[in-house]
Amino acid sequence: MNLSGVRQGPLQAGQRVTLTDNKGRRKSILLKEGGVWHTTKGAVNHDELIGGPDGVTIKSAGGQEYLVLRPLLHDYMVAMPRDAAVIYPKEAAQIVMWGDIFPGARVLEAGVGSGALSLALLRAIGPEGTLHSYERREQFAEVAQRNVREFVGGDHPAWTVTVGDLVEVITDEPIDRAILDMLAPWECIDAVGERLIPGGVLVCYVATATQLGRVADTIRAHGGFTEPSLTETTQRDWHAEGLAIRPGHGTSSHTGFLAITRRLAPGQRAPMRSRRPAPGAYGPDYTGPRPANIPADLGGAGATFDRKAVDDAPAEEGQSER
Repeated sequence: MNLSGVRQGPLQAGQRVTLTDNKGRRKSILLKEGGVWHTTKGAVNHDELIGGPDGVTIKSAGGQEYLVLRPLLHDYMVAMPRDAAVIYPKEAAQIVMWGDIFPGARVLEAGVGSGALSLALLRAIGPEGTLHSYERREQFAEVAQRNVREFVGGDHPAWTVTVGDLVEVITDEPIDRAILDMLAPWECIDAVGERLIPGGVLVCYVATATQLGRVADTIRAHGGFTEPSLTETTQRDWHAEGLAIRPGHGTSSHTGFLAITRRLAPGQRAPMRSRRPAPGAYGPDYTGPRPANIPADLGGAGATFDRKAVDDAPAEEGQSER
């Protein structure tokens, strides 16, 4: 079993392939002996592909030509069976890079969904690492396990899946990295913070701007993390033929936001930011968590806030002075 999921050599029954037509439309099929894929342009027999090489072209009974290739990881992530929405490759790549997922890492994942991000994490940590995934819904956990098992060819020895609420069933083992992909990740900040090693990285994936604000302020209010980096990743295709070079007509739609932060050593508190929040940011209409260093006139406790020191401090890099 190749734990990376990369397969080479002749195509085999039980392996998944992607068929692409001349308009770029793709279809993912699982090869079966005697299997047939029916299209409006005629049928394609699986037996014509099984035993042959990767990267071939084949014609349907109606004469439609298809390019046949084994799916790469990003192909599989967007085409695999799912019950829950997946983290798309553009965010998965950001999580692996900015989350600093390394071979041998001890990683916690909460919200396994359909297993797309789990596959990216497992490939990054390798057989020497550990990935402990938590999922509230048993149905989603089963789908994710089937997808991972199909891609790697069996049960991955580095992967453990636990069904239940993270706060209630989390184990006490130390972790190097934590990825929270869930509706309310702010509810798990304390539990994850107790187990994340000093210097460890926490990445939260959320879909809406209100979720992003809530998780960012919860991280700040906790005090034991660095100021979170908040990002959105977009991707734009390009068209290039001869002298016709322009952006593609389509672009990726919004999928989610990332909040990335690092754990401080026990007993340490995050330094105050030199830039004051916007007036009203924590005013009477705000009902979320309030960072301890927010001044009283902006809605916080403000007992130890040195306004003059903040006003006199230089603006942060990339920020204009107010």
